[in-house]
Amino acid sequence: MMAGLRVTVAWATVLAFAWFGKDWLGDLSQPVFAGGLFAWLLAVIVWAAFGVVHEAEELAHRLGEPLGTLVLTLSIVIIEVALISAVMLSAKDAPTLGRDTMFAVLMIVLNGVVGLGLLVGGLRHHQQRYNLQGASAFLSVIIPLTTIALIIPNFTSSTSDGTLTILQAVTFSVFTLALYGVFLLIQTGRHSEFFIDAEAREESEPSHGAAPVSGGSVAKHVGLLLANVLPIVILAKSLAVILDHGIAALGAPTALGGVLIAAIVFTPEGISALKAVARNELQRAINLCLGAATSTVGLTVPAILTIGLLTGQTVVLGLKPTEMTLLAVTLILSAQTFSGSRTTVLEGAVHLVLFFVYLVLIFSP
Repeated sequence: MMAGLRVTVAWATVLAFAWFGKDWLGDLSQPVFAGGLFAWLLAVIVWAAFGVVHEAEELAHRLGEPLGTLVLTLSIVIIEVALISAVMLSAKDAPTLGRDTMFAVLMIVLNGVVGLGLLVGGLRHHQQRYNLQGASAFLSVIIPLTTIALIIPNFTSSTSDGTLTILQAVTFSVFTLALYGVFLLIQTGRHSEFFIDAEAREESEPSHGAAPVSGGSVAKHVGLLLANVLPIVILAKSLAVILDHGIAALGAPTALGGVLIAAIVFTPEGISALKAVARNELQRAINLCLGAATSTVGLTVPAILTIGLLTGQTVVLGLKPTEMTLLAVTLILSAQTFSGSRTTVLEGAVHLVLFFVYLVLIFSP
């Protein structure tokens, strides 16, 4: 019942904006009216995003790990890429949006969600275990991807403003997609056991009486997942227009747009990760958080660079010095946090401190 209502409301909103959206978005000079439209779109998009999470979790139970978590992560990242693309194509002047959103996702996921999760998990379960090989695999991909995308552009001699040449943009996009593709093959094929907790794997060994997965049931949840994703993608352009107008009208920091997109998209997934930690399923939470960071950079970089090349827009990827420092500390800390087989409250507290530092720097750079 709830799933049907959610899909109905989402598609009704799509039809409303398809019919009246041009008039509504043509004049956003009245703050109350613009705020009402923004609240409406935000509520529908977030509600639909929760629907995506719900259907992905249902698929996770049927498909098992790590395929279930991968479906959720890819769905959320597709939404993120759609929102970034919509803002870039509507604003025509958002050179740092992709960079700011990727950096926001990394800080929210690797410090905010991971920190809160480890803190809650440590307080509730004292120590939590996970598969060290899986975490190491994630980090071995996250570190080079983030370095190539967000740090190297600041140190090339071809450009001096954090941008890339056409050759660099094309080759870096190919390299990023290739590395991410190899990682997916490892995660879903040859070494899928790296992303499953050893104890959970032993407990979930299929018995002779285990019921087979219903193809019809899987198809149903895939259909509902797509029915929730598509309205978000379609409504992204309308939300982007209001978001761009609001930030300009308020004189807010330009980085706030990336933060809002990251928060909108990853809040449902973050809640799902925290619920998994509370159930003492740290491995699933790690798959969600580190998987989100990996997929975000692996898919967003090629997408925004392609849009920049096709539309002639400038795309700035290089982070500012303070942000590069914060990213470097985050990567080092993440490698340290996931260097053992168990986590405690201490690691969570340190990650949260870095997250709060990031929040302060948004408004006081």
